[in-house]
Amino acid sequence: MGNRSFDLSCSLRKEEENGTNLSPFVRKLFKEWDDRKARGLFHHDISSCETKVLPGEHNFVATLIEGRDQKKRPTQFGMNQVLQPFDSVKFNFTKVSPEEVIFTFKESQNDSVKYFDNVPHAVAASPTAILINVSPIGYCHVLLIPRIQDCLPQRVDKESFLLAMYVASEAKDPFFRVGYNSLGGFATINHLHFQAYYLKVQYPVEKAPTEKLTTLGNGVSIIQLVQYPVSGFVFEGGACLEDLSDVVSKVCIFLQENNKPFNALISESGKRVFMLPQCYAEKQALGRASQEFLDMRINPAVWELSGHLVLKRRKDYDEASEATICRFLDEASLSESEFQELKSCILEFLSSAAPEE
Repeated sequence: MGNRSFDLSCSLRKEEENGTNLSPFVRKLFKEWDDRKARGLFHHDISSCETKVLPGEHNFVATLIEGRDQKKRPTQFGMNQVLQPFDSVKFNFTKVSPEEVIFTFKESQNDSVKYFDNVPHAVAASPTAILINVSPIGYCHVLLIPRIQDCLPQRVDKESFLLAMYVASEAKDPFFRVGYNSLGGFATINHLHFQAYYLKVQYPVEKAPTEKLTTLGNGVSIIQLVQYPVSGFVFEGGACLEDLSDVVSKVCIFLQENNKPFNALISESGKRVFMLPQCYAEKQALGRASQEFLDMRINPAVWELSGHLVLKRRKDYDEASEATICRFLDEASLSESEFQELKSCILEFLSSAAPEE
């Protein structure tokens, strides 16, 4: 694909218009997201932002959104603690305009599908909401807020991660991914949320070589990335989605409780989950981050670590190369020794964790 630029919504609209077999859930998202775009609710028009796939081994995706960091909601908490209490005084998602809510939903007792369009009443009555991301980096960029009125801090638990897995599965489309950023891993709001958007290209992390480490008793395999600039894990398998989600959520909780920032990518409609621990915020705080990358103002959250980089300056976009992106991601990643130590701790933790009845 070389340096050829393409529209983030390339071919997507044509496929939808031609009646391609999209799931009811994704169709609803597309329709409502397009409606909010028509109302002018976004800080920028993502369809007019330049995007290109960089030549090289990984084929990183670069998108130019000039000034996005000045327009998006600012981070309002310290980046040195993964777990922090919810603060109702600061911005949270109960304070968004009702127009930003796409729909709300809750677990049903049967397989019927119902969406609640009466937003103010629905938000009060339903535990989970999907909102637009007013500073999108991709088509249909949305926020998933579990139990929105409960005002939970940005902290994964078993139930919330399983919900995110169900959303990825419900989409039934490998190009709709769900991601999570911990505090210290460049989440910007301390109110429990996941993100998702549609990008019809394979992420570099999804095609990176891997090496299997072990398979747990419930059939979930633990794998590590190799020959990728970010050290990380891949989880897949198990008899059902719940088995996979249970293992991944346990690892999330382990990392949180040990103050290890991380990012998670739910891929392939919930069949694979990438876990990417990182240390870039710590390097920034200690003054160890490269000035070159500080000047670029890239926040290495889940999408960046997965290989979709949002650049804020024309110069950085025009000069973007695989070598530069690899150096940046390597700086955000744990060192080899740090990763090996963390890997040993996680494997020991999972092997000692008693299976739930």
